[in-house]
Amino acid sequence: MLKNNSKKYLLSPGANSCAGCGELIAVRAAVRGLDKNTIVVNATGCLEVTSTAYPLSCWGLPWVHSLFENASALASGIKAALKNKNTKVVAFGGDGATFDIGLGLLSGAWERGDDFLYVCFDTEAYSNTGFQASGATPLGANTSTAPASLDKNHFAVGSEQRKKDMIAIALAHGLNYVASSTAGFPDDITAKIKKALSLKGPSYIQILSPCVPGWKINYDSAVKLGKLAVQTGLYPLLEYENGVLTKATKLNKITPVIDYLKAQGRFAHLFKNEEGAKELDKIQELAKANIAKYKLN
Repeated sequence: MLKNNSKKYLLSPGANSCAGCGELIAVRAAVRGLDKNTIVVNATGCLEVTSTAYPLSCWGLPWVHSLFENASALASGIKAALKNKNTKVVAFGGDGATFDIGLGLLSGAWERGDDFLYVCFDTEAYSNTGFQASGATPLGANTSTAPASLDKNHFAVGSEQRKKDMIAIALAHGLNYVASSTAGFPDDITAKIKKALSLKGPSYIQILSPCVPGWKINYDSAVKLGKLAVQTGLYPLLEYENGVLTKATKLNKITPVIDYLKAQGRFAHLFKNEEGAKELDKIQELAKANIAKYKLN
């Protein structure tokens, strides 16, 4: 890791993340949308651990580590204390910090209308602490706290929950800007970061960030899976302004969900028997519902 005394990088190379990390791909794309007049608040998680291993740092911006739950509260406080109100404040968190542990404080910041951007790098589990299920974990995924089982006397599907709709929760708070993207579309991420920061008031961007060890995928698969998630309809690219859907990226070709799921070891058990096949059908129906809801085809 490089000690970042240079003005060349806002985020230097050399983070000690996993090879092929989907989150770091997404973060780099997000940082391209920032400028030097930005303060970054980072919740506890993979990004914090891998980009700031003591005594070094990859960050060329003012960067503050918060607890798991309070990145939004810290961002609110920093924004309120700034004499230069043109300085941008951006909070980064994983899905555990966003969907679960920090949801109450995030809701409070949104209710107040605090002027900062919150970005969730959604790995669909607590990737930094052992791949426990989070509120973002999708139906059928095998996690350490919702393990799958192929025992002939008891088939366990893995996660039995449906992924929490944080986009809808953000919209319910009346945010000025809400968007989704994935690590498969770096330019889309950068453009949405810039758009969010051009608007006053609270903004939220959620980015699917494939996790190599947690998803049990190949080191070179994060970008491909980020694209497949969109092409199946499971994770649409969306953009809302003032509560109105202004953009939902159309699908030229719809990919069956099995093409996305079979590349991930966390779903391998669903391909083993008839019970698993039933779960695959349920996941396909979720994708179809998104395609219909957002008129993606």
